[in-house]
Amino acid sequence: MKFVNKYIKWASTAFILSGIVLTSINFYPLNIFVHGAGSLGWTIVGYVNKDRALMVNFGIQIPIFALGYAKVFF
Repeated sequence: MKFVNKYIKWASTAFILSGIVLTSINFYPLNIFVHGAGSLGWTIVGYVNKDRALMVNFGIQIPIFALGYAKVFF
């Protein structure tokens, strides 16, 4: 739990912010992979801390990013 709170939160935040920057400069498809990794990390943090608001917010983003992944690969 300490590892998740100390490292996963900060790494996920960095990924989210980097994904936003990449989207702002229209760096597709890297933006969806970076932002998606941050969303996955924050979903894990929400699960470990039993924070439903985090799981709902970031958990809903994962399937949305999956649509972007499908567009890139198929």
